[in-house]
Amino acid sequence: MLPIVSLIVPVLNDRTAVAHLLDSLPVDPAREIVVVDGGRNSGEDEVYAERPDVRLVRTRAGRAYQMNAGAAASEGRWLLFLHADSVLPANWMTAVSNADADRMCIGGWFRFELDDTAWQARVIERLVAWRVALLALPYGDQGIFVRREAFVRLGGFREIAIMEDVEFVRRLIRSGPTLPSDQGLVTSARRWRRNGWFRRSAWNTCLVSLYLLGLPPQRLARWYGAPGRDGGPQYP
Repeated sequence: MLPIVSLIVPVLNDRTAVAHLLDSLPVDPAREIVVVDGGRNSGEDEVYAERPDVRLVRTRAGRAYQMNAGAAASEGRWLLFLHADSVLPANWMTAVSNADADRMCIGGWFRFELDDTAWQARVIERLVAWRVALLALPYGDQGIFVRREAFVRLGGFREIAIMEDVEFVRRLIRSGPTLPSDQGLVTSARRWRRNGWFRRSAWNTCLVSLYLLGLPPQRLARWYGAPGRDGGPQYP
């Protein structure tokens, strides 16, 4: 029997995050996990060795390219694109099942949460909720799920250097009804702690705004790591 959902997880040299994610997902015949590794660290193979529900795909690095490759290698009728440093809510399958039951629905996403008790984390969560409500603009760290035929019809992710999630979600929302879930998908706050809580969010907002104004993704990608001087895009 084919799985209902395929979790597509693009990875770039982040063994710890992947191991934590897999620990949070017990084996379930209703879903498969496709980890798409854009790195060359074969030592990560042991993370997947004891998981029959995990399929490892190796590709060149590039989040959009990796997610498209993962979708092509998957079998589920729903695709859920998930960052490696995220943890799905306990009843996440309910959100997909609700969307599946509505034959008109083509996709959705989860509510954004951070894994930190700091008051700054709650403020950022509220700001993200306002952005999604007012602008209909969830990001990839909210776990975008999409019906496979809709994904194929849309041509998948545009293989651009950055903003592939923003570009895809805007097309997804324009192409048919979506059913967002109010369940919280917990994302690691490590980037915010490292770069500064509001500095990181302000920089992300700045880059998205510049993208929507027409600046080339290739140029934005060169700037992406500036707040933490990371040396370029990293996953997640």
